[in-house]
Amino acid sequence: MEYNTGMPIYLQVIHELKKKMVKGELKPGEKMPSNRDLAVLYKVNQNTAARIYREMETRGYCFTKRGIGTFVSEEEEMFEDLKKEMAGELLRNFIHEMEDLGYEKDDIISQIEDYKEEQK
Repeated sequence: MEYNTGMPIYLQVIHELKKKMVKGELKPGEKMPSNRDLAVLYKVNQNTAARIYREMETRGYCFTKRGIGTFVSEEEEMFEDLKKEMAGELLRNFIHEMEDLGYEKDDIISQIEDYKEEQK
């Protein structure tokens, strides 16, 4: 994973883990990598890995069973909420950038339709 220097690394890893949850690569109740394994996987130090899990646990994305490990949340509703939240963030950024380029609502919709047609 390549990191963006404009955003803290731990937030970028959290975003990546959330995407894996939404895509079904990390399933409800599944055991997540240990702090050490997470640190190796994402090339971060173990303190950063611990912070990632703390933040995720605070937000309800995972839970820890002492002495056993960290697990993906078992709340199915959380996954749908997470998917909507992430989609909303993408849309807000996209629309903001398009408006900065001078596009209005109908122009943006037309651009999307043209793009989708070209991809067929």
